Amino acid sequence: MNGCDCDPRSPIGIAETRTLQVASTPSSAMDHLGAAIASLRANPPDTSSGIIRLQVPIQGKIESIDWLHSQDPHLPRCYFSRRSSRIRSSSDLLLESLNGNGNGNGNGDGRSSAANKLVSVAGIGSAVFFRHLRPFSFHDWSSIRRFLSMDSPLIRAYGAIRFDARSNLSPEWEPFGCFYFVVPQVEFDELEEGSVLATTIAWDASLSWTWENAIDSLEAVMRKVSSLVGKLKRQLPRASILSNSHCPDKTNWELAVNKVVLARSSKFVTDTDLDPVTLLACLQSEGKDSYQFCFQPPNAPAFIGNTPEQLFRRSGLSISSEALAATRARGATKALDLQIEQELLTSPKDILEFSIVRDGIRDKLKAVCDGVVVEPELTVRKLPRVQHLNALIAGRLRSEDDEYAVLSSLHPTPAVCGSPMEDARDFIAETEAFDRGMYAGPVGWFGGGGSEFAVGIRSALIEKGGKAFFYAGTGIVEGSDPSLEWKELEMKTSQFTNYLKQEVASSRDLLY
Repeated sequence: MNGCDCDPRSPIGIAETRTLQVASTPSSAMDHLGAAIASLRANPPDTSSGIIRLQVPIQGKIESIDWLHSQDPHLPRCYFSRRSSRIRSSSDLLLESLNGNGNGNGNGDGRSSAANKLVSVAGIGSAVFFRHLRPFSFHDWSSIRRFLSMDSPLIRAYGAIRFDARSNLSPEWEPFGCFYFVVPQVEFDELEEGSVLATTIAWDASLSWTWENAIDSLEAVMRKVSSLVGKLKRQLPRASILSNSHCPDKTNWELAVNKVVLARSSKFVTDTDLDPVTLLACLQSEGKDSYQFCFQPPNAPAFIGNTPEQLFRRSGLSISSEALAATRARGATKALDLQIEQELLTSPKDILEFSIVRDGIRDKLKAVCDGVVVEPELTVRKLPRVQHLNALIAGRLRSEDDEYAVLSSLHPTPAVCGSPMEDARDFIAETEAFDRGMYAGPVGWFGGGGSEFAVGIRSALIEKGGKAFFYAGTGIVEGSDPSLEWKELEMKTSQFTNYLKQEVASSRDLLY
């Protein structure tokens, strides 16, 4: 069921969450859900539209990515993992300072407390999806919100939006459309303490998707769910590179460098298929301070990423964002790492690049928020391979309906596009000879009481047949050295290419 075709002004008949008896294992949780679904079939709701979540708490913590790897890879799937609690706590403290309360959920009533314990979500199937070839609009945002409820904060729509919906859609990105969001039919939630297995059923007779259609579809997916969850090895079998190419190549890169954020698509063909979930698990092991995501529509490639950059996070009326720009490698020793940090903090080129990003985000939040604060003005954020200049920005929305305005105004940020934005985006469209697709676009989720989006950088598109596209970009300002920016691209894509056998490569560097 494509929820974009609905009338968002017409509310759905029912939206609720039902929590079932605690289970000791995923297998017993499946039994509980099976009985509850049978009961629903025997006693259907008397509304022509609705969404119901059935959830079973599970004793003990199981990682959701392990559950996802145990499921049928032919089903549509999604995955989203928040950043580490250390990074999240800094943002929470800033939000709480604006709220004047201690729970950090932005509404003061504790309704989001369970959702705040969510570490990661893995889902399969589609209770309702939202996809279209037109640019993401207020109508589409409203259509998604129609299926969400403040009283069911874990009913969420996960997905991504294209970097530039005006650009031509290449074949590899076609299944995603200009945007793709999904409420999974079966979902495994990894909490800070414990786990939850859930199913969601959504129906709307006005969309020619009746209750009977919805419950038949859910039962068909449930028959494919594995209740046996094995521990996924964070190790990808080494794949040999048969060919690789860059768009643009190094020569054309140096010719194209201007005052925008330029990106590169690196196409690799390997002798064996890359498993996107295993690759994501490998990235997760070294990216605790980053978001990890995977979105794979039906019969489509998997878009995965390990991005450190938050676009925004909303909880009630409170909203936060961050500026993340300028890049240096980590040092091999503590002394060298501190030396590189000082170079980053005193580099006029990097401070200029960062200031453009920070000030741009602050000014856009001021348009829809009260009490916008930036704290700190400038600091260094360290990741396993690289370090960046960083600042947190927060404010308080005047209305929850301003969430769409925040999303549409913050994207694209100067860090992935350039400044002024419209001129930079036009230059990118004219200059880059490949389709960014969802790379550098918003990736995340909408929920009843909040939302959270990252910027889809440090990402890849994994296809069947051993084909993969790795994406990376750099901020270009006055004083940028094209050869150094090229090295930065290599450093950013190394999180993917390090898992490939370079020595067997029949490697080429050409424009495609």
